[in-house]
Amino acid sequence: MFSWLARIALACWRPVSRYARMNKDYNNSNSEELEEDSSSLRDSLLWCRDLEKHSCGDFSFAVVQANEIIEDHSQVETGKDAIFVGVYDGHGGPDASRFISDHLFQNLITGLARANGTISEDILRNAFSATEDGFLALVRRSCGIKPLIAAIGSCCLVGVIWRGTLYVANLGDSRAVIGYLGRSNKIVAEQLTRDHNASIEEVRQELRSLHPDDSHIVVMKHGVWRIKGIIQVSRSIGDAYLKRPEFSLDPSFPRFHLSEPIRRPVLTAEPSLCTRVLQPSDKFLIFASDGLWEHLTNQQAIEIVSNSPRAGIARRLIKTALNEAARKREMRYDDLKKVDKGIRRFFHDDITVVVIFIDQESLSTKMPVPEQSVKGFADSIGPSNFNIL
Repeated sequence: MFSWLARIALACWRPVSRYARMNKDYNNSNSEELEEDSSSLRDSLLWCRDLEKHSCGDFSFAVVQANEIIEDHSQVETGKDAIFVGVYDGHGGPDASRFISDHLFQNLITGLARANGTISEDILRNAFSATEDGFLALVRRSCGIKPLIAAIGSCCLVGVIWRGTLYVANLGDSRAVIGYLGRSNKIVAEQLTRDHNASIEEVRQELRSLHPDDSHIVVMKHGVWRIKGIIQVSRSIGDAYLKRPEFSLDPSFPRFHLSEPIRRPVLTAEPSLCTRVLQPSDKFLIFASDGLWEHLTNQQAIEIVSNSPRAGIARRLIKTALNEAARKREMRYDDLKKVDKGIRRFFHDDITVVVIFIDQESLSTKMPVPEQSVKGFADSIGPSNFNIL
């Protein structure tokens, strides 16, 4: 049997399947372009929308696949007075992240209709709750024929800008970061979300306080802190087996089998929420799955956006992360491009990045923009029903 390193070496020499359409609008004449952009070898697992309009500026959107079946799902919905961003980083399979992409925005729209088109933190919280309830209902219907659906879950990061106010809700370790002008006109990064990950001492303390009778609520396993020795994130949509005893998995699934039935939910779907009235100093936002933040700090990402052209900036951030991922394995990004999906997961995760530019003039004027729905890693663009706002 080949070792996984041998499999990777072999994979580097076989043709990479064409799964995602590449945007071919490279600006090779720009001296600031990343080094790999001068290469004739394109990354077939990288998808992007380089620059689109929204009600208060522009946005750039990019996704790269690493898993055999992509587990990151995402969307941008633009309306006359609002924009919605969703980044859903799945784990254990794509079912939960795909379900969120299909239902969370619709649940938000339903809540907005009941509230006469007015958004609030409660409306966002209720949309998360309805999405969690819907997915657990799907698990209940499906677990008889697909028991491992009980072990599938997803992080969930959402941002909405409406009439100059930003609302952010988050489960898991995807991250929203804002770039604003600080003293001496220097760009400063501010993280708007809290990482719900057991690697953080504050999260471990929170879990221990919620489960004082469980000495194994957080366990160090293979050098990584994990909840019940299994999972790193403490909040998610799905992961039903860690929330309700009825979905526990038997010993035939040793990776997800718990030695004792849970007495109360180990994970929660209660999002962290943030509301911010946008100021003239606020310049742009980055919404990204944790695959980006594994390789870039908040400040590094913010400075790349600040010092680069808008068009293709989400793609640039991903390529910078992939260069770093390759460097850590003593490779070049050009070599990484030859590695097919699935094997590619040994080098980096699926990565989703959405950059939202905030133009103050657009906030104060009614700029006509198309109401459209853009789904990550999909070539089609459809109409959005964001007109409820």
